[in-house]
Amino acid sequence: MADQHNIFLAKSEVKAGDLEHKRKVAFNIQKYNDSVVKGKRQFTELELARQKAKNIKWKTIEQLDVYLEQFEKKFTANGGRLIWAETIEEAQQAILQICREKNTTQVVKAKSMVTEEIHLNHFLEQNGISSVETDLGEYIQQLDGEPPYHIVTPAMHKSKEDVARLFHDKLGTDPNLTPSEITMVARHNLRSKYTAAQVGITGGNFLLADVGGVCVTENEGNGRLCSAFPRTHIAIVGIEKMLPSINDLPLFWPLLATYGTGQQVTVYNSIFTGPRKDKETDGPDEMYVILLDNGRTGLLRKEVRESMYCIRCGSCLNACPVYKNIGGHAYGTTYSGPIGSVVSPHMAGMNEYKHLSYASSLCGNCTEVCPLKINIHEMLLENRKIAVEQNLNGFKEHVVWALWERAMLSRTILNAAGTGIKNKVVNSMFKDTWAKHRSGLHFAERSFNKMWKERNTK
Repeated sequence: MADQHNIFLAKSEVKAGDLEHKRKVAFNIQKYNDSVVKGKRQFTELELARQKAKNIKWKTIEQLDVYLEQFEKKFTANGGRLIWAETIEEAQQAILQICREKNTTQVVKAKSMVTEEIHLNHFLEQNGISSVETDLGEYIQQLDGEPPYHIVTPAMHKSKEDVARLFHDKLGTDPNLTPSEITMVARHNLRSKYTAAQVGITGGNFLLADVGGVCVTENEGNGRLCSAFPRTHIAIVGIEKMLPSINDLPLFWPLLATYGTGQQVTVYNSIFTGPRKDKETDGPDEMYVILLDNGRTGLLRKEVRESMYCIRCGSCLNACPVYKNIGGHAYGTTYSGPIGSVVSPHMAGMNEYKHLSYASSLCGNCTEVCPLKINIHEMLLENRKIAVEQNLNGFKEHVVWALWERAMLSRTILNAAGTGIKNKVVNSMFKDTWAKHRSGLHFAERSFNKMWKERNTK
């Protein structure tokens, strides 16, 4: 396996120095911030709403096994078929088997981070099945051969001029198209895909245990088209998306909309409880739900359990100074930003991705803006602790930190080391990090401790 740590550092260094990238991301995040301020006005008691939502998710995750079984019972009673997938490979094979049973060569897909997690488009392409992204942002990224840059806004790092040039290069359109014209081109290209596809694939923003429902939230209507036109609908959803009741949606839908895009409520909010019923005029003949684990049960350990409350609104990414400087692709994982740095080491391997938990200033802004008050920055600290306890940081790092701790806790050692020694040691240790893009650190000739002693001996 490639050294994910060094790849992360290399990508981060490039993006941190890219001023045009910073400008585009800052512009798009500012528009988001302005909208969120307006969206929050719909709540008369916002803090109460956030706390209530957190309590509901706490209750859900504490009894997740019960709610998952209840969901299965209700969904299958409605005529749906449920598949449990413990790993990425099991989810991929389940989808491939369904597609082969339907003799499908064309799949349309709504926006879904879980399908990105299991690398579905690439997998289907390897097996001779074309999978087309129908969300505009995802469609742009697919054309460019890139994964999503953000949990909610896949093409956040692109300007409208970038997209116009991309459409010109890939589709032969005018290089100066306006955003409206770009949208109409995508709409025209995608319309025939819906009617030709035998299988439509969506994710799910929430699972409803009491009715056996899958909730899909979107702004373009493509999710409904992906589930209505094809004869077979597959929804693949992480097990943590569970809610106890349909009656929880009046709280969670507005929270997701406000913190995700600044809207009061998303334009299209659908609940799918199974295939088309008798006397219904549209909908699929068959509906499958694939419940994906892929390391999620590992997140149930008490130190990081709150990460299972996440509703994937993306607000922590927009607030994070690290994300705003290095962007989404530097992380090298499906889920980027603060919440991605919490969950990815547990889902993809602590040894390979423990470094992500250090990609944080620990300013706490991610926790502050989270609609469910998830204690994200403290869980990043917990991840660091777990890595140390599992002896994943190596002997050299362990020794260096042990010596550093010993020196920092001893005034005698600090006083014994002269200014020249301190400067040499610190600038040597951090020559490839801090000092690489900054001037060296220089200690004062007289320390505060020394000045304090002089003052009190007069």
